[in-house]
Amino acid sequence: MTPFQAEAKRPELVAGLLVTSGLAWCLTVERMAGMDAGPGTALGTLGWFTGSWLVMMAAMMLPSFAPTVAAYLTLARGHGPSRCLLFACGYLLAWTAAGIVAYGVFELGKGLFANDLAWHRGGRWLSGGVIAAAAAYQFMPSKRACLTRCRGQLGDLHGVSNRGWPAALAMGVRSGGWCIGCSGALMAALFALGVMSLTWMALIAALVALEKTGPWPSAARLVTAIVLAVLAAGILAAPHEIPGLAVPGSGAMHAMRTMG
Repeated sequence: MTPFQAEAKRPELVAGLLVTSGLAWCLTVERMAGMDAGPGTALGTLGWFTGSWLVMMAAMMLPSFAPTVAAYLTLARGHGPSRCLLFACGYLLAWTAAGIVAYGVFELGKGLFANDLAWHRGGRWLSGGVIAAAAAYQFMPSKRACLTRCRGQLGDLHGVSNRGWPAALAMGVRSGGWCIGCSGALMAALFALGVMSLTWMALIAALVALEKTGPWPSAARLVTAIVLAVLAAGILAAPHEIPGLAVPGSGAMHAMRTMG
């Protein structure tokens, strides 16, 4: 059974995940209003960022993860509800761990190369380079392999009805790992565009959903690559002309909420 076949049999589960995603979007809008300072936006304390990142991932990723959760619940049979929750928690746990790693890399780079990475020095080139690298990753074999797993290769879920709760959590973490392999480069592009930007969050979420749930995955990868390549070129050539991009130092986005 593919996730998309299971999705048709579990409309109430899919609806519940979509509602959860919608609530997470509402909370994200509330928490991040006025905080977008473009590429290099300050991330706040680790605790604040981790909580915000978890909510962001629930908002952005649950809609495209819904078919997989539906397939898991169908295969789990009578043990579904509690194990399904653990499965979803494992998935979000994997993305939370990825966010903490990204936070560490961001803060380390900021501490070591703060002056060199100012927007009008190396920061603009780093931002454009990260987005260009994300575009190039769309054509890598690892991207295709991870996307294939995310879109329905659920062989490792067979027999879940005979497995315990730790296995459900572990399978969720493993599914999250495949998803990180598929969409991690897109999240890196989000950091390069402005991780606190609701506009770019929505764009990345739409690209993820197109790749993972759309009918033509190869075409979706190409569309994503083109969008990212255009953004990378725009940042390097004319960042002020990109709609929705808060250019650091432009004076447009200096007022930021205190994060603690």
